[in-house]
Amino acid sequence: MNILHIDCSPRPDSHSRQLSASIVEKLLAVAPDATIIRRDLVADPLPHTTSDYAAALSSAAGMLAASSDALELSERLIREVEVADVVVVGTPMNNFTVPSVLKAWIDQLLRVGRTIKPTPEGKVGMLRDRPVYFGIASGSVFTGERANQPDFLTPYLTLAFGCVGLKTLQFLPIQATAFLDPEQAAAARKTTLAALDLTVIREFRLPTGARLGAR
Repeated sequence: MNILHIDCSPRPDSHSRQLSASIVEKLLAVAPDATIIRRDLVADPLPHTTSDYAAALSSAAGMLAASSDALELSERLIREVEVADVVVVGTPMNNFTVPSVLKAWIDQLLRVGRTIKPTPEGKVGMLRDRPVYFGIASGSVFTGERANQPDFLTPYLTLAFGCVGLKTLQFLPIQATAFLDPEQAAAARKTTLAALDLTVIREFRLPTGARLGAR
C-alpha cells in the first residue's frame, strides 16, 4: 500500500501534524509494508500558479499536455496522488478555511483535461477514488452544538477533492485547541482517532503484497 502524507501547518509540533502522524501510524499498524510519500507544504512550499501555467491550460492542447514545462509540477503532484492508495492530510483551519499552502497544492491538482472532465451536466472527476483522511486542528469550535465560527474548510475540501474523483473522505477534527493544555490535547487526539474508519480501505484495491489486518 502507498500512503501520500501531506502536512501544511507552520508549527512543527502542531496539533494537525501530530494528528496526521497518528493517522499514518494507525495505517501502518494494519499495513506494515506500506510505502510513504511525504510532502511537507511548509518545509517545501509550492509556488502559486504562473502565467505560463494559465496559458498552457487556456489552449486545447495544453489542457491535455503532460510534458509541458509549465505543467511539470502539476503533473508530478497529480502522479503522487495517482500512485497513492490512501491520502492523509494534516491541516489547521486558518481563517475559517484551508491554509494558502494547501490551496496552492489543490490548484495544481485540479486540472481540466487531466483530473477533471467538463460535461454539460458539470465537472466529472478523472482520478480513481481512494480513501482520504483529513486531520484538522481548529483553535475554535466549528461543528456541533458548541460551534462558534463558520466552517468553509470541510465543504471546500469535499467539493475540491470530489471534482477530481476523490469522494471517500473522512474529516477528523480536534477543536478548541487554543484552550487545551498538552494533556487535554492528547486526550482529544485519542478521542478523534477512535472515530478513524479504516474499514473503507477494504473496499479499494490494494497492491500485490500489501497486508491489511483487522481494525
